[in-house]
Amino acid sequence: MSENTLDLVVRGLRQESTNVMSLELSLPDGGSLPQWEPGAHLEVVLPSGLVRHYSLCSDPRELQKYRLAVLRETGGRGGSEELHSETRLGSKLTARGPRNHFKVEDGATHYLLVAGGIGITPIMAMARELMAAGKSARLVYCGSSRQTMAFIDELQTIMGDSLALYPRDERGRADLLTEIKNAPAGTAVYACGPERLLADLQSITTDALGVDAFHAELFAAAPPPARTGDATEAAADAPFEIELRQSGCTLTVPPEKSILDVVLEVNPSFMSSCEEGFCGTCETKVLEGEVEHRDTILSQKERAKNDTMFICVSRSKCPKLVLDA
Repeated sequence: MSENTLDLVVRGLRQESTNVMSLELSLPDGGSLPQWEPGAHLEVVLPSGLVRHYSLCSDPRELQKYRLAVLRETGGRGGSEELHSETRLGSKLTARGPRNHFKVEDGATHYLLVAGGIGITPIMAMARELMAAGKSARLVYCGSSRQTMAFIDELQTIMGDSLALYPRDERGRADLLTEIKNAPAGTAVYACGPERLLADLQSITTDALGVDAFHAELFAAAPPPARTGDATEAAADAPFEIELRQSGCTLTVPPEKSILDVVLEVNPSFMSSCEEGFCGTCETKVLEGEVEHRDTILSQKERAKNDTMFICVSRSKCPKLVLDA
């Protein structure tokens, strides 16, 4: 897969809430950045070498700059703390992308956008684009308090009366069931936020609007599914072969290794990042075979196509997969 590697300079820093900072990034010469669509993210390589993924939340039509927003997680793995404490105007960052596994599909009669916390970043870009195109849309934004919810003023300008704010300390939790029940037929739901919010919303949406109406993005790996011990699971964890068509070799993937582990043994430069099935870096085209999908990126419809997979977590349902790698 082709990949943009960008050397970027921090041109703007702004505190958007008590714990969210936005960064404006541009090319050193001020030239035009690669085009992107709402839902896209950058893979940012921090000066320490840590790699983190951040959704673009600027206007896709303004290609002289990208804007990211970073939640400061004091109990996290260190990436957000590094950006908050060490980034200055003029700081240099390397990024790869943009990549997009969360595109807005055409054809819905109405779009219900739901964001929890820092999940507002891709949702805000979607909201701006939908409203500019004259689409019917509503945005439900949930957070612990107004002080922690970034971009409220900007969202009110974009959405007007179509914005519903749910600071938990003022209004409690959002009534997602009512929101879905009030949505017209043909509504598509796009959501980003904590796993609990997305799980509740997916259940409600599937019951009311059908499984294809729900689209979501997690900023972390989902909890692993419960093991049932049936024959399908046993087969999924059995050894299988992978043929790497471009590399011209056939390899065995044992139960204790991922496809990515095996590929890296013969191609150490193969691109990967999260190794938990949520960032999309290791996406690989499937030429033959049936995939056991275990990522949190693909929708049910996309999984049914069986033409791509994320090799850090997904496995094979058949004795051999042929991959375009």
